[in-house]
Amino acid sequence: MKPSNKKLFVLDTNVLMHDPTAIFRFDEHDIYIPIVVLEELDKHKRGLSEVSRNVRQVSRYLDDLVVKTKGNVAEGIELPTLSDRHEPGHLYFYMEAVRSPLPNGLQTNLPDNALLGITHDLDKHHPDNEVTLVSKDINLRIKAHAIGLNAEDYTNDKVLDDANLLYGGMAKLPDNFWETYEKDMESWKEEQGKMFYKLKGTNKESWFPNQFVYTESESPFEAIVRHKDINTTTLEVVHDYRHEKNNVWGITARNREQNFALNLLMDPEIDFVTLLGHAGTGKTLLTLAAALTQTLEEKRYTEIIMTRMTVPVGEDIGFLPGTEQEKMEPWMGALEDNLDVLHNTDKNGHGTWGRAATQDLLRSRIQIKSLNFMRGRTFLRKFIIIDEAQNLSPHQMKTLVTRAGPGTKVACLGNIAQIDTPYLTETSSGLTYVVDRFKDWEHSGQVTLQRGERSRLADHANEIL
Repeated sequence: MKPSNKKLFVLDTNVLMHDPTAIFRFDEHDIYIPIVVLEELDKHKRGLSEVSRNVRQVSRYLDDLVVKTKGNVAEGIELPTLSDRHEPGHLYFYMEAVRSPLPNGLQTNLPDNALLGITHDLDKHHPDNEVTLVSKDINLRIKAHAIGLNAEDYTNDKVLDDANLLYGGMAKLPDNFWETYEKDMESWKEEQGKMFYKLKGTNKESWFPNQFVYTESESPFEAIVRHKDINTTTLEVVHDYRHEKNNVWGITARNREQNFALNLLMDPEIDFVTLLGHAGTGKTLLTLAAALTQTLEEKRYTEIIMTRMTVPVGEDIGFLPGTEQEKMEPWMGALEDNLDVLHNTDKNGHGTWGRAATQDLLRSRIQIKSLNFMRGRTFLRKFIIIDEAQNLSPHQMKTLVTRAGPGTKVACLGNIAQIDTPYLTETSSGLTYVVDRFKDWEHSGQVTLQRGERSRLADHANEIL
């Protein structure tokens, strides 16, 4: 008999497809993989998709565990653990047929119903242990609860417990900020008119590198955290991109958050930028404007590379003809729309031929790439834009960001409230993952855009629909 405090978890196929390392995520508890799960994994092992790669990785993990096991596999395979406080958990392959009778209407020859029966059997055979079915399938969990079984979602891949806790990149300063810290404050001006303030004894433990701070007084103060140590914090006054003379490819910031975003996008010391916000907040437009300015005018980057996850919202339109660039163009409507806006900001009036030549030049410096061909590549001095990044898993996001070579900048754009990828949520999205993991790095920055600037119709739709 196993100790009563040990829990037994039955894993559904979709858990292993979603996270190949799931078998190592249950600490001291035991996990069961039924034969129907192994059979479903075998059906999905072929192919080049992310799911197929995950299935093959699961098979490799299981094979390594079986090879390293000394003794009978039926007695349980000891799982590796990083903690010395508990006995290690064990992995069991459940090969028996379903014995417990299921309610009328549930056929045991269906994989989902077989998992319910197996969970029921284990619950009867181990009355001293809590038996739980772990599945990403909501309907299966509902059926389990309906017949009195424990069922849970797989939550080990969640970055945060609540998406509202996600780092926003900004902090409002108290109204008495200047009165409180004026005595211990140093200020100076450096080249190009940059203004700095060094604060002592502030509430800086909650601030992160490149976080924006601001006041909402009559004369607002907006700054970015440039350096912090145990005793001091250095703030730099942000560049004002709301003024027409500081426009970026003809674009000016329309609100505070857009101004903060342009400060990150135009800063050569910031290698990684994440912009979150609902539709119409200007994420893609601001990023493209900054990328074109630094590529064509400042020559900081040699090329702009844009990619996105191709997840259809409705019915899939099927295979597309043409080259990689031509296949990706139907997914890049946002790029075309924003290029039209940026092209119309040209006020020099070069005529029809001049505008056409400018448009061709812009398109020649923007390469559209598919995620499928990113592995193994290294991008040197490129400005990489990852659009709709909320649809990427943490593993896919890692694959993309690690492609960056020397002199490359990566901007991830998305709205975590609009996820189209199955089994990804606001708390497990790759975009949430990188925002949380990069917030302590001095060469990265994050801004959550709040106000929509697309049109009054779009803004009202976001509010009421």
